[in-house]
Amino acid sequence: MHFTTQAIPEIRFGADVHRQIGEAARSMGAAAALVVADAFLAQSGLADRVKKQLVDAGVATAVFSGFSGEPKLQHLRAAVAAAEGADLVVGIGGGSALDIAKITACCAASGEDPMHYALAANPLPKNPLAKIMVPTTAGTGSETSATNIFAGPEGRKLWIWGVETKADLVLLDPALTTSLPANLTAWCGLDAFVHAFEAATNRNAHTGAKLFAHEALRLIARALEPAVQSPEDLAARGRMLLGSCYAGVAIDNCGTAIAHTISHALAGLAPVHHGLATALAFEVTLAWLVEADTVDLNDAAGACGLASARDLPAFVSGLMDRAGLVRALPAAFAAFAADDLAREMRAPENQPMRRSTIRDLSDADIDRVAAAMMALPKTL
Repeated sequence: MHFTTQAIPEIRFGADVHRQIGEAARSMGAAAALVVADAFLAQSGLADRVKKQLVDAGVATAVFSGFSGEPKLQHLRAAVAAAEGADLVVGIGGGSALDIAKITACCAASGEDPMHYALAANPLPKNPLAKIMVPTTAGTGSETSATNIFAGPEGRKLWIWGVETKADLVLLDPALTTSLPANLTAWCGLDAFVHAFEAATNRNAHTGAKLFAHEALRLIARALEPAVQSPEDLAARGRMLLGSCYAGVAIDNCGTAIAHTISHALAGLAPVHHGLATALAFEVTLAWLVEADTVDLNDAAGACGLASARDLPAFVSGLMDRAGLVRALPAAFAAFAADDLAREMRAPENQPMRRSTIRDLSDADIDRVAAAMMALPKTL
């Protein structure tokens, strides 16, 4: 076997570790920083507290918070403009904030538009701005990943990939995740679970990444329910945050598979939370997937405390039940049919995930899966 494990940023973990941002920026030699935080975090006062840390450390600081929801091209362009003169970008928030921050660090350094790098059209700059990432949700694992997602000019999900986008420092602070509502805790947590599972079981899976993926599955399988039901449980929140981070390392090395083919395709039709879409897609396809009965599938089941891969569909459905996940799509999807979703699943940008799935995903399979997904209620 031959494999490469991509570089992993420095990771610091612990309650209130985010209070080290100012000290870390100073040690990096930063003179000017841009803090990227979504509108909610800006309103909560967290962005201002981070800015004060940086200013107290002698770092001139601006805040960009002109976005909510998943990143769009206009958000990226506005963030790049706000980063003029900065030598450090601090991303704090969910995956959207972190992806915007990481892309901004590259585009601000090169002067190029984000579309210049979309779908690997051109090489990323070798001298991006320094990056500190502070996740406040346990879901995307963007803090340790070289993959960054945004909606392009036509609304379709695009990606920018490269080690140049990776963080220099990651601060994992479970105290920042306790205010996340129960539904978002469930959606984000299940997204992290699927990241770990797909990375450990797809065609690109390897031993170097399974070390992280299996530990992520162990952590999330045991911590999701208490994190949803007891939001102030710092131990559970910490396990979820660490599991999400490890799952990010795993997908950074091995990528994802069918559930993400579907969730990215759904996002091409209408706005939907990525974690919810991925969880729904995972449940719909898991029984079909585990028919492959590979060693990797059975090892992933073992990491969840199960006897075999055959036990996975019932286990995952039970986990979703205990996390209170409602099996429904947003009302906007009522305007679309199964054929629309199948077309998006066949889009070029979704083919890498389709090809990595451990079972061959035929056009007939796509049609069947699309029909099952679009049969879900549209009531959210």
